Amino acid sequence: MRDIPVGNGSLLVTFDDKYQIRDVYFPHVGQENHTEGFPFRFGVWADGEFSWIFSDDWTRKLCYVSETLVTDVKLTNESLGIEVVCNDTVASHENIFLRRVRVSNLRDTRRETRVFLHHDFRIYENKFGDTAFYDPESLALVHYKKHRYFLINTAPHFDVFSTGRKAFRDQEGTWRDAEDGELKGGAITEGSVDSTIGIYLNLEPQETKEFFYWICAGFSHDEIVRLNNHVHEQTPEKFLNYTENYWRVWVNKNEQDFVNLSPEVINLFKRSLLIIRTQIDNDGAILAANDSDVTERATDHYSYLWTRDGAFVVNALDLAGYPFLTRNFFNLCAKIIHDDGYFLQKYNSDGTVASGWHAAWDVWAKKRLVPIQEDETALVIWALWEHYDRFREIEFVRQFYRSLIVKAAEFMCAFRDENLKLPLPSWNLWENQRGIHTFTCATVVGGLRAAANFARLFAEHERAEKYETVADEIVAAMREYLYSQELGRFLRGLQFYGDANFEIDATIDASLFGVFYFGAFSAGDELVKNTMQAVEEKLLIKTEIGGVARFEADDYMQITKDAGGNAWFICTLWLADFYIAQAQTEEDLQKAVEILEWTTMRALPSGVLAEQVNPLTGEAISVSPLTWS
Repeated sequence: MRDIPVGNGSLLVTFDDKYQIRDVYFPHVGQENHTEGFPFRFGVWADGEFSWIFSDDWTRKLCYVSETLVTDVKLTNESLGIEVVCNDTVASHENIFLRRVRVSNLRDTRRETRVFLHHDFRIYENKFGDTAFYDPESLALVHYKKHRYFLINTAPHFDVFSTGRKAFRDQEGTWRDAEDGELKGGAITEGSVDSTIGIYLNLEPQETKEFFYWICAGFSHDEIVRLNNHVHEQTPEKFLNYTENYWRVWVNKNEQDFVNLSPEVINLFKRSLLIIRTQIDNDGAILAANDSDVTERATDHYSYLWTRDGAFVVNALDLAGYPFLTRNFFNLCAKIIHDDGYFLQKYNSDGTVASGWHAAWDVWAKKRLVPIQEDETALVIWALWEHYDRFREIEFVRQFYRSLIVKAAEFMCAFRDENLKLPLPSWNLWENQRGIHTFTCATVVGGLRAAANFARLFAEHERAEKYETVADEIVAAMREYLYSQELGRFLRGLQFYGDANFEIDATIDASLFGVFYFGAFSAGDELVKNTMQAVEEKLLIKTEIGGVARFEADDYMQITKDAGGNAWFICTLWLADFYIAQAQTEEDLQKAVEILEWTTMRALPSGVLAEQVNPLTGEAISVSPLTWS
């Protein structure tokens, strides 16, 4: 789990729940992780006693300064008689991580205190061939490999430092050397290396002293030295204050009518905007999550662009009035779309194709498969029309008409079952089934109608009619094949065995909200209301924690079978979308408001939203923050 991320779109720093730096991504959000998830340790020595802040004798409060991407962290160790308050940020326009550290003596005696900060870089995501050295010109520590450089410094200047070997034979690292309150030096080390610095603070009774600490990231030694000089010239305090002010202005740039929403909901809205910004690369990729802990239970992570997730996020940002962020996403999509008109499963931040498990060959039927989740293609076109419809940027969308919109729409028209008139089987949004899924069909309807709108915009009326006709045929086929008269609701989908044989999948799935959300059916249609009633009845968590599960019998990270699953923030909020869509009066909105209040209760104290919620304890489960949440 990760908390209180700070970033600027090219440098992202994340923390675990113990306030240890765990991920340092540069030069793209989500790519490359120069720590591989290994912690940067933070320790305090006072009068001969030493403690790392991850130990149980510390209490921790991890939050943000209101309306900013500056952290507000309080660490207290009663047995040590020390309190530490930290403010972390990444400069809004420079690749500099900056921290203010205030250390307080809680006792009525004079104290000799030392703070130790450790760095476990694994540059380019491996520990081999790194170098750490003390640079006497910049009076700083430097870690580097090839074209990645990191400079570490403090003000006032650190008192001691050490570079050394780590994770090699019996050498654990320089952090172990710090535990006696001393560092033995070591001006340069190559290979598998780490470094530690020490700052000495003599504290009078009840006195507080502060220092600033920063890490500059760059592509060359000259660049990080320039950034280091810039911090000294501007002073780190001014840097911190400027960044705090920048984000406060950024998050309040639009006047929002919050009507009667509570301060807690309003604060979470603003916090979500800020956290989403940390997960968006400056070149347009919107990362699903940047939490390397997931690699402990899998051999991969979530630091990828799924265009489906991205489409949901850009639509939310457009609604909130942040189109300057979403344009880069569409620019990137136009570059990475396949020549045949679809998007693959996921992509790296730089637009290259990421790891995947969607096969392109059916080993049993001996035939080619298109390795996609078709909703990822449809939703990009849907989101692009929503963007245009709000901002009317015809010159912006014009560049995408042939290369993205028509290309994707023609694929969606062709990728259909000739008999059923439904989209051909592809992977579902949860990536656990291949078939014809109601959610996917609904997104294709939304995508084709969006493409038809664009075709009319550019005076291609025959093309518009073609796309509308195909969308209407899919809606009719959904009514015929994907709605069960017997059950009185939509099915999750159809599972195929062979080319023509299929069975219905009647599982109740939260993603069925898509039948109204993308315009295939109206929220007031009885088919939709019956379906959403079934979602409400079957997927609400059966504990006092509340929330909505993904689907019936979901065993992914299951805590207990008795609860009916784990609550997912996105699934719970989809139910709120339904309440809003069918509301006729302000009173009708109350159920949606209650879900928003539930969300504020289940967020971390910082406002971070994880993927899931433990149905017994309410604790965050799985990756955090999940950008989609």
